[in-house]
Amino acid sequence: MSSPQPARLSYKVSEFRVVARGLNYPEGPVYRPDGTVLVCEIGAGLVTRVHPDGSKETFADLKGGPNGAAIGPDGAVYVCNDGGFLIVQFPGSDISVAIADLPGSKGGSIQRVAQDGAVTTLYTEFTAKPSAIPFAAKGTLPLKSPDDLVFDSSGGFWFTDWGKDHLDTRTRDTTGVYYALPDGSSITEVLHPLSAPNGIALSPDEKRLYVAETYTRRILYWELSVAGKIDPNPRTEDGSYLLTSKIPFDASLDSMSVDEEGNLYVASFLPHGLDKDTRGGICVVSPHGDILEWIDIDIGEADPLPSNICFGGPERRTAFVTLSGTGRLVSCEMRIPGKKAAFE
Repeated sequence: MSSPQPARLSYKVSEFRVVARGLNYPEGPVYRPDGTVLVCEIGAGLVTRVHPDGSKETFADLKGGPNGAAIGPDGAVYVCNDGGFLIVQFPGSDISVAIADLPGSKGGSIQRVAQDGAVTTLYTEFTAKPSAIPFAAKGTLPLKSPDDLVFDSSGGFWFTDWGKDHLDTRTRDTTGVYYALPDGSSITEVLHPLSAPNGIALSPDEKRLYVAETYTRRILYWELSVAGKIDPNPRTEDGSYLLTSKIPFDASLDSMSVDEEGNLYVASFLPHGLDKDTRGGICVVSPHGDILEWIDIDIGEADPLPSNICFGGPERRTAFVTLSGTGRLVSCEMRIPGKKAAFE
C-alpha cells in the first residue's frame, strides 16, 4: 500500500513555470550568478546553458551521458558522466525513460569543464575498498555510472555511482560512494556496496552525508568526522543511519538538494508504479526523517520523471527542477532559501 500524502506545509509558495523545453533527458541543474542555469543533457552528451528567457546554448560537449554537476573551488564545472544510457519512450507517449546501459558505452567518468568549455577527464577508475571476503573484487576497477556529486568546503567532493542494468546479461552493477579531489590526484571508495545510490548531499554544517537509494526508496546518512571520512554507526554493517524509508506514494528516488535549515528536497519519480500519466514530485524531508511535504510538479500535464533540483535566484529561494521525461526545466519559489553551495 502506498504511503499517505503528508499534510501540506506550503514549502512551495508559487506555481511551477516552464523555463525551457526541448532538453534531451535533462539532469544536474546548476544555477549561475548571471541568472542562467547549466543543465546536463544525458541524451545529447552536452552541458547546456539555459537563459532566463528559455533560450539555450551549448556550454560543453562531453559525449557519453553528463549527469550530475557542481561548481568546484576553481570555478570550473565538475560533472558525473554516466557514459550514456539507452533512452526509450513509454509506449504510446512522448515521455522518455532511461532504462539500461547503452550498447558500446565506454563506462563512466568524472570530468572537469573549464570556464571556456574545455573538458578534462579526471577519473575513470578507482581502487576497491579492502574486504575480508576472499573472492571480493580487488585492485583497480572502472567507474560504472557516476550520477551526482557535492563539494565540501575543504574543496573535495563526494559522488555516487548509480550503476546500470545490462539487458544483454540481465545483471546490474553493484556500486557505492566515493570521495575525490578536484585536481585528479586522489579518489577513494568510501562506501560499498549500496543499492543504486543516486542523490547525494551534505548537511549545512557538513557533519552529515546524505545518500538516496533509488529502488529501496531509502534515504541514508553517515556522520562525518573530517572531510572525506565517515564516523560509522557501530550498530550497522555499513556505518549508516536510516533517515527515512517512508516516501509518499512509493515513488523512486533521484537526486536532491538541501535548504538552509537542513531539510532535504528529493526528486521523486514514478509515483504509483510505472504509470506514465502520473506526476512526479519533490519530497521534503526534515533532518529528523519527518516527511514534511510532497510537492506535486503540476505543469498542466503529466511528467512522472523529475530528476534533480537546485536552488538559485537572488535569495536562493527559486527551485529549478529538471523533468527528464518531457525534457523541460521548470521553476517555482520556495519558502525557505536553499543552502549555499560550497563554491557557488
